[in-house]
Order: sequence, then structure tokens, then C-alpha cells
Amino acid sequence: MTPAGRERMRRLPTAYKFVAWLLHRPLRTLTARDWHGMDNLPDEGGCVVAPNHVSYFDPFVSALYLYDNARPPFYLGKEAVFRIPVLGRLLAAAGQIPVYRGGGRAADAYRAAVAAVGAGKSVVVYPEGTLTRDPGLWPMKGKSGAARIALQTRCPVIPLAQWGPQEVMPTYRGRLRLVPRKTMHVLACPPVDLADLYDRPIDAVTVREATDRIMAALTAGLEILRGETAPALRFDPAKAGLPETGNYTKQRKGRR
Repeated sequence: MTPAGRERMRRLPTAYKFVAWLLHRPLRTLTARDWHGMDNLPDEGGCVVAPNHVSYFDPFVSALYLYDNARPPFYLGKEAVFRIPVLGRLLAAAGQIPVYRGGGRAADAYRAAVAAVGAGKSVVVYPEGTLTRDPGLWPMKGKSGAARIALQTRCPVIPLAQWGPQEVMPTYRGRLRLVPRKTMHVLACPPVDLADLYDRPIDAVTVREATDRIMAALTAGLEILRGETAPALRFDPAKAGLPETGNYTKQRKGRR
């Protein structure tokens, strides 16, 4: 571990260290790990980490990967989770960032994420915004959050490809399958080059270009892990008539 990494781990809030103590050993015991690309994680300064999202379990996998490599993650999470007794207070005390959908507080998460990056933290932003709806579990069309934060802060963006969490907890299902022990494959890709966009206005065109680059790099990383080629056309939930958030499989059943 480098001196910068040791300092990051030392400065973690007490609540963060407590949660890490609770989860670290069980996660390492219950899963096997196939880690790649650790050298692509910046040693100093803040960054945005952009993982694909295949399972409700994969935040634990990305957290373990980043924590074990001295880049303890700070997540943007649904505000509802922060209202859960005890857990919500722990998450807030650990420096995690609640996301409010709509209303006057919707921009609070963006400002908090920018501030966290400026303070040298690794901020995890799922660029798809929700679990993938792609039939083959490939990354979908991306949303703008990760790109906007990166363009505002000019920090590195690290696509984090994950494969294996869906075997522990299948996509859009809550039942754990821990036996036999599954291997979690994670690859941190090289930082996405956005330098030519920094001096342009952070408007819809620039943000879309940055987002497309992030999603292309993330998909390429997942192709390496899976040993497969992704579809040429990225899945777009809106064009498929699917809701942007929530468990669309339950919503479909409810309309039958």
C-alpha cells in the first residue's frame, strides 16, 4: 500500500471503519476473487468510478475491490435506504451520499459528489442508473451523472467492469445463492480520456459524448471479463418501453 493509500484508509470516518469491519471478512470468505486492472486506479486525488450493474449484490463486490486496493468507495445511494433505522444513520455517518429523485433536493447529490471528488475521494456512480435491463446483461444506454461530475471536476473516470455477482443474486431477484462459492471477476479499466471536452460548455451534447465514451469503455472491459462480444447496438430502456427505475419485472406482472 502506498503512503497516499495508507493516509486515505487512516482518515476514514469511524462509522465507515465499523461497516467495513462488519462486511470485509464475510465477503472475502463467501466469494472467490479474480481482480484485474488495479494499476489503473489513481494513487492520489479524487476520481469517479463507473461500474456496470448486474445484481443487487454487485455494490458489495465493487466495494470490496476498491477497499482492498486502498480506494475506499463513497456511493450515491437511493434516499430511501438512508431512512432505514440504524442502517441509514450508519451510511450517513460513513459519508455515503443520498440521491433524491425529483424535487428541490435532486441536485444535492450532484453537489455532494463534486465536493467528495474535490476532497480526494473515490465516488462510485452507476452510469446506467439502475440494474441493467439488457437481455444479455450488457451495459445499457448511460445516464449523465458520472459524466457531469467528471467534466465539472476534471477528475479521472475509471470504468469498473464486474461479472459474477449475478450468480450470487440473480438480476432483479433478492435470493442469495452463496453455495457453491462464486468467483467475482472485476476489471478496473484505464481512465476514460475526456480532456478534449473540458473546455466545452457542459451542455447536453458534451455530456452525451462523455457518457457514450464511458459506456463504450465499460462495455469493452466487460467483453474482456466475459470473453464475449457485446451487441453492436446498446440497449435503450426508453425505446423498449421500460420504466427508468424500479423492478420492471414486477411492474409487468402487475399489469397482467
